[in-house]
Amino acid sequence: MNTRQQQLDAFNRLLDIMDDLRAKCPWDKKQTLQSLRHLTIEETYELGDAILDNDLEEVKKELGDVLLHIVFYSKIGSETNAFDIADVANAICDKLIVRHPHIYGDVVVEDEEQVKQNWEKIKLKEGKKSVLEGVPKSLPALVKASRIQDKVKGVGFDWEEPHQVWDKVQEELQELQDEVKEGNQDKIEAEFGDVLFSMINYARFLKVNPEDALERTNKKFIKRFQYLEGKAAELGKPLADMTLAEMDVFWEEAKRLPK
Repeated sequence: MNTRQQQLDAFNRLLDIMDDLRAKCPWDKKQTLQSLRHLTIEETYELGDAILDNDLEEVKKELGDVLLHIVFYSKIGSETNAFDIADVANAICDKLIVRHPHIYGDVVVEDEEQVKQNWEKIKLKEGKKSVLEGVPKSLPALVKASRIQDKVKGVGFDWEEPHQVWDKVQEELQELQDEVKEGNQDKIEAEFGDVLFSMINYARFLKVNPEDALERTNKKFIKRFQYLEGKAAELGKPLADMTLAEMDVFWEEAKRLPK
């Protein structure tokens, strides 16, 4: 592995390249905080894909892309004297020191749960009016639900046992079925949301990341469906012309493929 000095040299090289690009490249010159935002989100998702695939070479590349964006934003900030990369680094260093009093202070903790609880209490002392202020409004709904539940748990608002959460899931499922029978679409949607929220909560008690679990199923479905498409192509028969029974034969074959 690289030494600390080599790591610093590499980071300094990136800063120099960013200076060159901002000064000389027509595309880089035009970028703003706003124009980069959607690209940053895309890069973050690509990093997430690489992590789920456990492709470490790709993780390295995608981390580089994310790092570039951090440096890019900092460069733009420096041009109006708002902030630069040193301010960004020092801000997170200061935050980490304040929020880890068990490392940089005299607070004693017994486990990671106490660390998370202290983290939320410290944030409230910093002036936040709600523990939920730190949940980005633009997060995808599934991820947002998970973060909401995790944050309120940090201040003690939580179920005590997994079976209580499962009972809640069953209760919400029954309420959904009742509304389905009534046929009120608005209430069906509301109850469906409650079911999803309670399932995400149950996932937390099972120590399952619901986003990762769902994406794993997405990938599995895509692989199996593409196998089905391939078999249909071999037969020269469009999927739309195949019966469900015919498709099911290949679907069952796909399920037996190596994972």
